[in-house]
Amino acid sequence: MPQGQRSLRVSQSIKRELSHMIQRDIKDERLKGLISIVEVECSADCRSAKVFISVLGSEEEESSTMTALVDKTGMIRGEICRRLRLRFAPELHFRLDRSLERGSKVTDLLNKIERGEV
Repeated sequence: MPQGQRSLRVSQSIKRELSHMIQRDIKDERLKGLISIVEVECSADCRSAKVFISVLGSEEEESSTMTALVDKTGMIRGEICRRLRLRFAPELHFRLDRSLERGSKVTDLLNKIERGEV
């Protein structure tokens, strides 16, 4: 479903601000591993957003990171609303995205094939 210009701008802004918040502002020992925000998809009215998160680390680190983000959703929503000066704070839905992990495995496999190990 194609996004409108406004929802696309809001999605990109949420992605940028959430990255800054995870790096600097959210102090939670459950945030572990290398955390990447892969994509943010806003609804047409910008009232809800799906945030696709990739965590490079163990299953335990993925689980604890996702739990921490879900627990901090209210604080994150409010802060994003303030920083972006939005009228309504979008409802955030965090989803685990394993595309970076799969891409890394494919690259490793291709490298093994190139070296003749497979």
